[in-house]
Amino acid sequence: MTKKLFLPPATTVDVVIFTIEGNDLKILLIRRENEPFRRQWALPGGFLFKNETAEQASYRVLHKKAGARVSYLEQLYTFDSPFRDPRGHVLTIAYMALVSHKNLNFTKRKELQNPTFYSVKKIPKLAFDHRNILVYAIKRLRAKLEYTNVVLSLLPKLFTFNQLQKTYEIILNRKLDKRNFRKKFMLLKLIRPTLKILKGERQRPARLYQFISRKSAELKKFF
Repeated sequence: MTKKLFLPPATTVDVVIFTIEGNDLKILLIRRENEPFRRQWALPGGFLFKNETAEQASYRVLHKKAGARVSYLEQLYTFDSPFRDPRGHVLTIAYMALVSHKNLNFTKRKELQNPTFYSVKKIPKLAFDHRNILVYAIKRLRAKLEYTNVVLSLLPKLFTFNQLQKTYEIILNRKLDKRNFRKKFMLLKLIRPTLKILKGERQRPARLYQFISRKSAELKKFF
């Protein structure tokens, strides 16, 4: 009986970091320093180290290559085409990270690879199959708005109802009826009003809200 030779593929992680800035959904990209695809834009990523989990590797490459720290991270999908990497069969475990732009903490490091935010509407040419990963991540983010409280990771601790609705509209890339949105969202019992008011020169004072819990959870009702 002929023995079969099993050659395990190498494993990497790639992370899609979403934030909202200037009424636009953006992702963090880095410019690769090494071949393949040297000097091209890519998602922050890297190979797993020995005895390292994919999640641990994700936090490591985010800190080392992008200088970013995030509080929300979830696994997306495993992209395993034998032809996605010119170096050979390299599968990648993709992750999605969410962070409010006000809570972005960048660490200055020598190893940083020019981390830059790009609008999802104006993405440059990406290395490997990273555009496919990005498309998948956007679909996942939009879907999760319907059955989780994931939106809290993209908002500041205190926010107005208009800011909440605007965040949904930016992610979904469509307008929502104001009255219907408020009614449906309040039924979810995720947020509560505070005693604080947001005042601005060009807008009427608005009540500030906060999430009742900052923990990630699935909703009892679909939004």
